[in-house]
Amino acid sequence: MKALILNSGLGSRMGILTSDQPKCMTEVAHGETILSRQLTLISAAGIDEAVITTGLYDAALVEYCASLALPIKLTFVNNPEYRSTNYIYSMYLAKAQLEDQDVLLMHGDLVFEPAVLDDLLASDESCMVVSSTLPLPDKDFKSVIQDGRIRKIGIEFFEDAVASQALYHLKQKEWRIWMDSISAFCERGDVKCYAENAFNAVSDVCVLRPLDVRDRLCAEIDTPEDLSIVSKQLDGVKNRTVYMCFSTDMIHSGHISIVQKAAKLGKLTVGVLSDHAIMSYKRFPLIPFEDRRMLLKNIAGVSQVVEQQDLSYRQNLEQLRPDYVVHGDDWQSGFQKPIRDEVLSILATYGGQLVDYPYTHEERYIEIERRARAELSLPDVRRSRLKKALAAKGLVSVMEAHSGLTGLIVEDTCVHVDGKTYQFDGMWISSLCDSTAKGKPDIELVDMTSRFRTIDDIMEVTTKPIIFDGDTGGLTEHFVYTVKTLERMGVSMVIIEDKTGLKKNSLFGTEADQTQDDIESFSAKIAAGKSAQKSKDFMICARIESLILERGMEDALKRAYAFVAAGADAIMIHSRRKDPAEIFEFVDTFRARDAATPIVVVPTSFNAVTEDEFKARGVNMVIYANQLTRAGFPAMKHAAELILENHRAKECDDICMSFKDIITLIPDDR
Repeated sequence: MKALILNSGLGSRMGILTSDQPKCMTEVAHGETILSRQLTLISAAGIDEAVITTGLYDAALVEYCASLALPIKLTFVNNPEYRSTNYIYSMYLAKAQLEDQDVLLMHGDLVFEPAVLDDLLASDESCMVVSSTLPLPDKDFKSVIQDGRIRKIGIEFFEDAVASQALYHLKQKEWRIWMDSISAFCERGDVKCYAENAFNAVSDVCVLRPLDVRDRLCAEIDTPEDLSIVSKQLDGVKNRTVYMCFSTDMIHSGHISIVQKAAKLGKLTVGVLSDHAIMSYKRFPLIPFEDRRMLLKNIAGVSQVVEQQDLSYRQNLEQLRPDYVVHGDDWQSGFQKPIRDEVLSILATYGGQLVDYPYTHEERYIEIERRARAELSLPDVRRSRLKKALAAKGLVSVMEAHSGLTGLIVEDTCVHVDGKTYQFDGMWISSLCDSTAKGKPDIELVDMTSRFRTIDDIMEVTTKPIIFDGDTGGLTEHFVYTVKTLERMGVSMVIIEDKTGLKKNSLFGTEADQTQDDIESFSAKIAAGKSAQKSKDFMICARIESLILERGMEDALKRAYAFVAAGADAIMIHSRRKDPAEIFEFVDTFRARDAATPIVVVPTSFNAVTEDEFKARGVNMVIYANQLTRAGFPAMKHAAELILENHRAKECDDICMSFKDIITLIPDDR
């Protein structure tokens, strides 16, 4: 592509400012002329050749351009008939310099902001700059638009017209058609009209699209009054503010590109999503907030970086009131659309504008995300995530998984409500569900080797933290090795219950003979486990059965304080009652003395309590301990009954998921 800048006019309306130099050399800002600004922006956009037509003061213009020392090759085409012809003839004379390529065409008195040029050059079709928000000028160019195309350009058109400026991106085809028409005009002596007259003659075959820049700066300077107005507009552009938000922790060229575009609109503030916000809708961030903040702060064009605590932009927009908000156009549909709608409504309250740039979909960026997921699946990274999630979110939700497929369900299931996304933070490998899946009773009959195999199956296809149901932990000597193995595998937490002997499921409560371990013995088991672990990330949670066994609140609290003193990283309090009152009482009393140790609950019985209610009380982890197992087996039993009843599978199909859909749950490459 080459640029064609038309500078052969006299500029007589500028008065003394053009008494000894062409209009394009008029200063519009300190140390910046119309032409120097144009050439600098063209060069920055990657165009390295420009053709400049000249007229009066030809030598002065050539000498001035040389003094700019810009990395752009300049070719000058002088119009010796500049006094008796219009720029249509200058374009005709430059024809030979611009054959067989795309052309960026502009008048030499145009001042425009960088974002306008970027959008123009990004167009896949030939286009001209127009503004749908500016009033129609009396004596300047207007474009008649019909069916999304520019049909006529001139000063005389008002119907179906918008204000326009002589700034064009012309593809080879349209440039050739227009230039052939220009040649026909000039060769028959019609050289005093606008070049746009030649376009109007062929607009049925020369497809030119309008590029609406609305209120962004793109204006010509014909008079000293114009100069004053445009200079003030330039100051306004420099003082404009822009806001955009990032969740990424792996900066690539697509991010740099949109930052550069946003920075050209004004002073750019970048919001960085908090770790909590990212975890609510996306994978766990590989890099914590502060490091992500520093990454973005050091990108050229970023003026400041602030935290955005939620997916909603409201808080930051109401505080900063930016002139522009920039985002990729991927949020025009899908779960982020309500967020975009909210942004538009906030901007409308004070006249701000939203700019959606095309979202970058490239295989290399997808591969970066694959590598990030692979990183999250590594044992050391996975193991550390639970503590980080607890610190970032305050409360995490965990769903049971008992196979690779159920692990994928927990990993990938998310729901979108009112512009927010919800997903599980981790997986619970339950002794009950693991045993049930194998058709065995929940009495620690399934040995640890088999249970570790379940962990392996799940870890091979997922990335989220794993919490392991360690039952009683077994003998202290055995528990030490269990801790070492789980830690090495990448498990984040083991939960052991303070019972002894043959394990019986807590759901039986006092209906089965269950023996609670004494405080000293269980504390010693916890201490031994903590001594065995190698990393600071692995957690041991002590599960207290006092309420299940009806030993009373005082006993439960006494044990909780003792187990924390022994080194427990978290406390799980359990209850069979549907009324959560005793759970709330435990949490309230424990929190009065210990504000830091995480509290875990399994609301299988008291299932009407919401996560927000738990969090408000001081609970830090909610484990949904068996819902996938309980939902799956009735469905399978019903399917078997339907086949037996009808002696065929047709009736069963209505309640079955197709294997095609099931296979989509299993990605080719995690």
